[in-house]
Amino acid sequence: MHRFLVIIEKAGKNYSAYSPDLPGCIATGKTVTDAEKNMHSAMEMHVKGLIEDRQKIPRAAAISEYIAVAV
Repeated sequence: MHRFLVIIEKAGKNYSAYSPDLPGCIATGKTVTDAEKNMHSAMEMHVKGLIEDRQKIPRAAAISEYIAVAV
């Protein structure tokens, strides 16, 4: 099993998702849940494609953190 960070952002009237560790692997959805489900499918297809092409599966390296800023 492989785990990758997924970023989901509001994009106009829908949501966009991507993984910094899987360049080119993106998905969209009308809701956060839709974007997350679509991204899961996209990631599975992306990783299976890498395996079929005998390419190395990237190691998850991206991290995230919320940082508070007092203004």
